[in-house]
Amino acid sequence: MALNLRQIEIFRAVMITGSISGASQLLFVSQPAVSRLLSHTEQRVGFALFERIKGRLYATPEAKKLFHEVESVYQAVQRVNELATDLAENRSGILNIVSSPSIGQMLIPQALTLFRHRHPEVKLSFHCLSYGYLKERLLNRQADLGIIILPMEHPNLDVTPLCSNRLVCVLPYNHELTRRGTLALADLRPFPLISYDRDSPFGGIVGRFYQAEEEPLRPFMEVGSPQNACSLVQMGAGVALVDEFSVRSWAGSSQMVVRPVARAPILQANLVHMRLEPLSQLTQAFIGELRQLVQAQGYGLPLPEKPAGH
Repeated sequence: MALNLRQIEIFRAVMITGSISGASQLLFVSQPAVSRLLSHTEQRVGFALFERIKGRLYATPEAKKLFHEVESVYQAVQRVNELATDLAENRSGILNIVSSPSIGQMLIPQALTLFRHRHPEVKLSFHCLSYGYLKERLLNRQADLGIIILPMEHPNLDVTPLCSNRLVCVLPYNHELTRRGTLALADLRPFPLISYDRDSPFGGIVGRFYQAEEEPLRPFMEVGSPQNACSLVQMGAGVALVDEFSVRSWAGSSQMVVRPVARAPILQANLVHMRLEPLSQLTQAFIGELRQLVQAQGYGLPLPEKPAGH
């Protein structure tokens, strides 16, 4: 039989605190009431949620599986409560932005600051997330807009070009390759290369570039992001290919030298949102600020669309 929200709340409180008394204190109800509701919950689900051993409660394997879903429900209820509070306080709107780390280190905070000056009454939320988590937030409607420097495809998502930039090479400031104006991938072959997991979206871009240039890709270290790569290059660990967004936002850029790479692929930053849901006026206003900012900072125009059939 179905559980109601009160039973879910009791179960979650016992799981978190590990005891009837802890759940009682957390929910501000009596211990007998917690025990009674917990017993009724077990009757409703048809199996034991806890084993009682020497006066202590131990969650059953079934309870642990159930708890994972209960947490999702609880977070959804919390978001409803937060929205209700915002509406009660007469706030004019909420804007939830997510971005990939490269573009989110500097460009998005700058755009949010400009937006905040024009819309001081709006509540803002901003998170830098990895590719998978960003996509999940958008699909779960936990974000109004995503900004990502990699391609993203899903039938429920609409992807709109924002601007473009290139892969570049970052070198330690005293590296011998800094004497050259433009590098080729072959120039990097003798030096320790910091790269990425080839199964990751960014690693795939680097891997295809090496393949197109018919160069062997033999990194001595793989890292999770261009920001990790910049940090290691700054320390003198090796050389790396990164995106221009990461370079421009890197605090330790004085310890690195950036060089263009011949025939480097162009990366396109994209705006991503739910396909069948119209953008709010607040989201459109933020996009306007962001487009003006990328233009003012000299980022490239979006890539032209390929003709049909290509």
